[in-house]
Amino acid sequence: MFDLDNMKSETVTDRVNDGIVLTQRTKGLKFGTDALLLAAYMPEQKKPIRAAELGSGTGIISLLALQRKKAETVFAYEIQESYAQLTAFNAAQNGMADRLKVICKNIKDASPADCGGELDAVFSNPPYMALGAGLHCTEGEKDIARREICGTAADFAAAASRLLKWGGTFYCVYRPERVATLICAMKDARLEPKKLTFVYEHPEAEPCLVLCAARKGSGEGVTVTRPLYLRKDKASSEYTPEAQAIYDGKPLEL
Repeated sequence: MFDLDNMKSETVTDRVNDGIVLTQRTKGLKFGTDALLLAAYMPEQKKPIRAAELGSGTGIISLLALQRKKAETVFAYEIQESYAQLTAFNAAQNGMADRLKVICKNIKDASPADCGGELDAVFSNPPYMALGAGLHCTEGEKDIARREICGTAADFAAAASRLLKWGGTFYCVYRPERVATLICAMKDARLEPKKLTFVYEHPEAEPCLVLCAARKGSGEGVTVTRPLYLRKDKASSEYTPEAQAIYDGKPLEL
């Protein structure tokens, strides 16, 4: 099990959004805007649903989903044992261990049997970079999170499709320059994109992220929402009303 007392020099613990207490590895990937955006993109549910996260890391997106009533139960898949333990630790210290179940395995091997049956929703912040792209990190755990070392976009889409019931929804955040790869992977896995939102740092910038919702077994037809700008303009650090609402824990309405 994850032992915080013996790892204090390697971790940092903070209170983040929604009052969640989050322990992170000092040399690992940190909680950022993409996690907040994905948590906000998922709608609050009118009835209890069962969901899974593919690649949980610290578990922050799952914790936000549970805290905001986006899901009643979440099964968190994480291939790196140290991060699987960290997700479980963060669930316990936030009183969510009974609702956040950690599964330490490769998403390529994900099966509905892991979760007691098919799920209503799956969400993921998958590795953005193809193998060989960009500069490699000195920390192997960061490389696994950033690059398609343990799974490609196609693998994540296929895993989501296996876990979802017919009509279930897959939510993800990805890089705009690879949106064609993502959409092709989804369609090959019988996940039909239904909503796309491009995210910009400010109105003069190129898009930096894309949010997508796809439904298993749905007919063709996708809505591209109006853009989401994070800051009002290039020279300003002031958030737009939509971005401020996200940081305040409110649903993303576009």
